Amino acid sequence: MNINSEIFRAYDIRGIYPEDINAEIAKNIGRAFAGVITKSSGSRTPRIIVGRDMRLSSPELAEAFTEGAVSCGAIVDVAGLCTVDMVYFAVGKLRYDGGVMITASHNPKEYGGMKMVAKGMKWIRIKDIQDEIERMTDTPVSSKGYSRAVELWDEYIQHVCSFFDSNKIRPLKVVVDAGNGMAGVAIEKLQKHIPIEIIKLNFEPDGNFPNRPSNPLAENATNMTVSKVLETNADFGVLFDGDTDRLIFIDEKGGFIRADTTLIILAEFFLKKHPGKAVSYNAICSRAVPEFIRKFGGRPIRTKVGFVNVSKGISENDGVLGGEVSAHYSFADNFYADSGIIAFAVMLEIISESEIPLSEMVRGYKPYVRGDEVNLEMENKQEIISILKDKYSDADIDMLDGITVSFPDWWFNVRASNTEPLLRVTVEAGTQEEMENRRDEIVALIKKLSKSPSRITGESA
Repeated sequence: MNINSEIFRAYDIRGIYPEDINAEIAKNIGRAFAGVITKSSGSRTPRIIVGRDMRLSSPELAEAFTEGAVSCGAIVDVAGLCTVDMVYFAVGKLRYDGGVMITASHNPKEYGGMKMVAKGMKWIRIKDIQDEIERMTDTPVSSKGYSRAVELWDEYIQHVCSFFDSNKIRPLKVVVDAGNGMAGVAIEKLQKHIPIEIIKLNFEPDGNFPNRPSNPLAENATNMTVSKVLETNADFGVLFDGDTDRLIFIDEKGGFIRADTTLIILAEFFLKKHPGKAVSYNAICSRAVPEFIRKFGGRPIRTKVGFVNVSKGISENDGVLGGEVSAHYSFADNFYADSGIIAFAVMLEIISESEIPLSEMVRGYKPYVRGDEVNLEMENKQEIISILKDKYSDADIDMLDGITVSFPDWWFNVRASNTEPLLRVTVEAGTQEEMENRRDEIVALIKKLSKSPSRITGESA
């Protein structure tokens, strides 16, 4: 069948519903997934877990996907509404042959999508799904597969609770903005295990996202949480995205805490328990991250941007934790997968044990000033990166993810988007003024080198 190839990303599927992704397409993806899982597991009747978020498109896509997988002989356990890390938990702990979360993560409400993993929490290359679809025929498949509803919430919450000691958590006052996503359901179920006062914002699951964007890093997304923290004199606030794999923190003064700073705090906690272990971080995290990891007795592992790359950084290097600036946090004991709910629960223990407010705690972990990522729209992306490599040949250069150019007192990274005609620019320096000057220098140079009219399309928080 004719499917827009742009919905197939490296490790997930996302597209506008119903134009790019709909029931017919989801059914064929379900058939393809069952085929890929059958080959990887060696089982003619693979066991698959399917969960979904609260998006308007998700019920139809989940049902169609399940129908397609069953038609190819799969036994499909339907978890219904759940968090994405519940699917990861099911595949990692309960030994399913494969798992699928029907979600478009933090994308706007118009999107539908899927995240997929195989037995042993192995990330599935979506190219394999795409290739399987191209090989499929329209001939009906004789099947003995079936689907059934399952309830996994209690086991999942027990798993989350294994990451923290509830006896060490103080009766904190915390603003939780669920963003009308799945965090509202998860936190309600977790609350009886954590002795804190939760001030709830946007807890009702609603695929229209009526109160703020699903992406907690979107412009103005934190406004409601900041106001509520200040109004209630809360100890801190948190915001989740739709499927709960992203989590950001707001301190008691309403200050935004960058995710790589949160990663440093988590790293200190985990390295005390697991000295010498590796902690992975992506190429655009602050240089403070590897410095503190070494200080805490750990081994810093630098990866390409992307939660799958960070996850592999842990699993392939005897790691304990990983994170990136997009606010994904991955844990070895969570089958190397990311979880905003686990990150939240662990931070409750860390903040409870601290004798100072969160704003003071994070101040000691921010020796540098890293600017917001700047996105520049242009066509000759790789050519510009090559020119930058020549121009800054006197600096320390690496090409792990785009180009990173490092000087003793500042550095920058320029990388190309895989899906859009964008160059993404990150700059860090010792002071706000120097960071802004260096950022403006790099942006002006890139615009000058562009062969097409360029414009700044936006900055992420």
